[in-house]
Amino acid sequence: MTALPTMPPSDGRPELLVLRAIKLGDLLVAVPALTALRRAFPGHRITLATTAWLAPVVELVAAVDVHLAQHGLDHPIAAPTGSVDVAVNLHGVGPESSDLIDALGPRRVIGHRDPAHGHDGPEWPEGLNERERWARLLTWHGIDADPEEVAVDRPAAPSVVPGAAVVHVGAFHGARHWPTDRFAAVVRGLRERGHDVVLTGGADDVVRARAVAEAAGLAPGAVLAGVLDLQPFAAVVAEAAVVVTVDTGAAHLASAYGVPSVVLFGPAPPEAWGPPASGPHVVLTDASQRRGDVFSEEPDPALLAVGPDDVLAAVDGLGVAPGGPARVVPGVTPGGPARVVPGSGAHQ
Repeated sequence: MTALPTMPPSDGRPELLVLRAIKLGDLLVAVPALTALRRAFPGHRITLATTAWLAPVVELVAAVDVHLAQHGLDHPIAAPTGSVDVAVNLHGVGPESSDLIDALGPRRVIGHRDPAHGHDGPEWPEGLNERERWARLLTWHGIDADPEEVAVDRPAAPSVVPGAAVVHVGAFHGARHWPTDRFAAVVRGLRERGHDVVLTGGADDVVRARAVAEAAGLAPGAVLAGVLDLQPFAAVVAEAAVVVTVDTGAAHLASAYGVPSVVLFGPAPPEAWGPPASGPHVVLTDASQRRGDVFSEEPDPALLAVGPDDVLAAVDGLGVAPGGPARVVPGVTPGGPARVVPGSGAHQ
């Protein structure tokens, strides 16, 4: 699926347009809502207005028919006024997103309550998990939605490293940068447990990934940071034995594919952005130390409270077998709220 610069000509179906112009994790937490919209409007063509570089992952969201490039909220949505039957605001409740929605002239608006624009809906809820936020929005508007319905399609091409343990070292801001020496200690521990380990991340994470590989004694070929496009990266996650990552899009892909994961949280609360409680996922953090500045270039203390031994213990608790999917371990219940980091004072 290619991100189009303007709305394509009508194919005869009424148009439903969804605004969600942010990053990979933001797209993936909206999947339950997009899936619910597909069921509720089977005869509509569904267009997702979101960031162009997400096109390879948008292609994996079966609910979406058209990807309309939308780079933030500082320019109009490129759809003719009056062409949209239903407009859905999954971006926020501020005036910028509401202005863009109103400019489409839709027959119906699905969004949160916004008296300034005459939009009816529920009040914007604070402190809610993002998947649940959008599912509740649709439920208020009479559309059944399940926040646990996170699955996306697998890429057609298989993983280049099936069964590997994926350690994702990247993050957009320094507040989520776990120290490289700690990542290296985790890599060594995973290899001692029999795992083949690869390091992933974006183009900006190559230096960090190489530093981790050197400290851990990994071969240069195990560094996939900056090498994989989004669909090959999704395939690597989909066929991984386990994923270890900070709170990034990699964590949300692991949730989407039901792959066991250990997710380290720093400035953002896992209550809002954490993986589904029903899945094979463990969250590690220390909420008592959270500074909460997501744009800081210094690692958040809540993230630094997590050590390599905490991560490896979480992997052991998930019962992940090298080279394959998780196996059931008696007495182990993955998922749920943030785990205690031993000695850190973190809360269940």
